[in-house]
Amino acid sequence: MISLGFPYALIALPFPVLVWWLFPPRREQVSALRFPFFRRVVDLSGSEARSGSIILRRSGLQMIVAVLVWTLLILAMARPERVGAPIQKQQAARDVVMAIDISGSMDAVDFNAADGVRLQRLAGVRQVVDDFVAEREGDRMALIVFGSKAYVQAPLTEDLITIRELLDQTEVGMAGPHTALGDAIGLAIRTFDASDIQQRLLILLSDGTDTASRMSPVNAAEIARDRGIEIYTIGVGDPDATGEDKVDLRTLRDIAARTGGQYFFAEDGDGLRSVYDRIDQLAPRETETLSYRPRQSLAWMPLILAGMLVLLTTLFLTGGLVRRGRRT
Repeated sequence: MISLGFPYALIALPFPVLVWWLFPPRREQVSALRFPFFRRVVDLSGSEARSGSIILRRSGLQMIVAVLVWTLLILAMARPERVGAPIQKQQAARDVVMAIDISGSMDAVDFNAADGVRLQRLAGVRQVVDDFVAEREGDRMALIVFGSKAYVQAPLTEDLITIRELLDQTEVGMAGPHTALGDAIGLAIRTFDASDIQQRLLILLSDGTDTASRMSPVNAAEIARDRGIEIYTIGVGDPDATGEDKVDLRTLRDIAARTGGQYFFAEDGDGLRSVYDRIDQLAPRETETLSYRPRQSLAWMPLILAGMLVLLTTLFLTGGLVRRGRRT
């Protein structure tokens, strides 16, 4: 389908007629001055002296070409374009940040896989999180890892393949041996600053007590709540453990409650998968449909045609094939 991107330009089509009608050529008769050697000049030029002046008239060809060129120029200004079939694209109206604990306690081998084999906590978590990320097609996601300090592995992006690859490359202790829950939440808040989407979800997965944050996890959660961020906390590991390996369930519950999120505890792979399913039910993904038509500009066609008309007409007239005038 062909359409005009700026159809209002067609209003200019009758402008030359209006100018010719409102401002006609000025005509007047004035006395001429004949100098003494006028006859000699006429004889030398080989022409015949007559009264009046000669005004060249435009030929019919010139008028037709002028009208066509003006029409083509206005048509180019109207921006003709070929409009393709509508293309629809659905994208999620939600941004998700995953903050994963990779502190030293995640090295404990007590995570039950689906086949009953005990895995390192981080290795087991990676398997389940990888499946979860793969199913987030359409969502924008970011990945944060934290230990003694928190780091952004991937900012908000739709490139989920890269996030899965970065997650696969994480190792226990890369961010330090301790656990900085509050700093991880604070870094997630700053990551969401680049988002203008209303639905913001932070999934915080940890197996330890906060031991290294500069900001209290509860205070960070209150700031997240004020920014419209929901936090879903997931505890993994042995709830009966002590020391650095102890899971601070109370803090994780408090963080989730202050932001309107939920707290979960997952002891094994199946439990963690059910947690993610539950999160999808509690915070269903909102989508928006974008529709657009591909457009290809055709304005160059009338411009080239107008240029060719002017060039051919000029060559034709200067070649002496058409030249007329009238005497007034």
